[in-house]
Amino acid sequence: MNSPFTNRIPVCQALAAQGPMDTIHICGWVRTRRDSKGFSFLEINDGSCLANIQAIVDEGTPAYANIEKATTGASVSIHGSLTASPGKGQKWEVRAAEMSVLGEADAETFPLQKKRHSDEFLRTIAHLRPRTNKYGALFRIRSEAAFAVHEYFRENGFFGVHSPILTGSDCEGAGEMFRVTTLNQDGTSKEGHKSSPQELFQHDFFGKECNLTVSGQLEAENLALGLGKVYTFGPTFRAENSNTPRHAAEFWMIEPEMAFATLEDNMQLAEGLTRSVVKRVLERCAPDIDLFNKFVDTDLEKRLTTLVNEPFARVSYTEAVKILQQCGKTFEFPVSFGTDLQTEHERFLAEEHFAKPVIVYDYPKTIKAFYMRLNDDNTTVAAMDVLVPRIGELIGGSQREDRLDVLEARIRELGQDPAHYWWYMDLRRFGSVPHAGFGMGFERLLMMLTGVTNIRDVIPFPRTPGNLEF
Repeated sequence: MNSPFTNRIPVCQALAAQGPMDTIHICGWVRTRRDSKGFSFLEINDGSCLANIQAIVDEGTPAYANIEKATTGASVSIHGSLTASPGKGQKWEVRAAEMSVLGEADAETFPLQKKRHSDEFLRTIAHLRPRTNKYGALFRIRSEAAFAVHEYFRENGFFGVHSPILTGSDCEGAGEMFRVTTLNQDGTSKEGHKSSPQELFQHDFFGKECNLTVSGQLEAENLALGLGKVYTFGPTFRAENSNTPRHAAEFWMIEPEMAFATLEDNMQLAEGLTRSVVKRVLERCAPDIDLFNKFVDTDLEKRLTTLVNEPFARVSYTEAVKILQQCGKTFEFPVSFGTDLQTEHERFLAEEHFAKPVIVYDYPKTIKAFYMRLNDDNTTVAAMDVLVPRIGELIGGSQREDRLDVLEARIRELGQDPAHYWWYMDLRRFGSVPHAGFGMGFERLLMMLTGVTNIRDVIPFPRTPGNLEF
């Protein structure tokens, strides 16, 4: 059985045609309709590219009987011919012979009329905003950036692996986690078993507390110490009530791990991945990037081009603190050795001092996680952050602690129980090797690629405190 859409041609392919076509079938949503004496003009977009294609429906064709239903937002199917367009700024147009309205849209209530809509309003209709120019472009860039991530790792010998979403451990040792349970609200199981507060999870599905993962790092380390080089790319969750433009409860992380690698290898990988993804998105999404350069951030293309063409700066945490202390700028948060760098500090380094991405390395151990390799000074760890203009931290990672005794001491030092990480410590008992990895926030990468300043606008359906729509 043949589908009526088997021969449909995406608008992007129709606009890139090398010559006229006697027969063509396009489908899409009507952006605008303009009626003239004897014919109507339809601007149609199917999401395959930023540009619309114009379809002309003559009064004398059978298609014209449906023209009143082809309002803004309606979906249409058009058969006709592709001909050269006399109009300015468009090479081809479709001369309609047949047109059917697949789905009507009431002209009075359709929310996306031909005018500018605020981002705040569009968040309330996230199910419709992909039909706008801005969000159509953004989600195409998101798709291309994800593909470029997989390409880069494949070309560099990494294996893609899948880490669990449900976990019994806390990777970071910090931050709130979402609890997952099958217990009833009164603490009883489906079978009616009641547990004491001390044994709350005894009758739960897993027999222990379960949470949504904050990171796939620990599991990726397991796999790297058997496969060599791996990466995970998946959703992670933080139950932090941070209602800011930079935080979401559900977001995606890119987390590579490498066996037989040091902090230097880690910094090279972080820079190589970032530059490669940006380069490919610039090449493959030029019209979409141009839209953001014109209407969101007029310095965007210049900044991204600099990122691709110039090596990243590098500076130790100690030197970075000195730069911040001596720069003459007043910060909201004072800077001193042993304090974590805030977004204002990170952006100053990347935007003003270096005017390009910068990698800060060798952070104090007191502000970093237990799994980061302790340096010989016993004060700093082999950690690194990649800071980029307008965003601040894009990547955070480290050489991992591969010495069993040091790792166990660090776990205890941070108030955690080594028994919870018995399997993680086994990696140091049986053939331990120097290894390293990092995490890149995919949404922050997209904010960097587009100039968008709110994380809610680079996620199709954002999950933030008090928001679980769609």
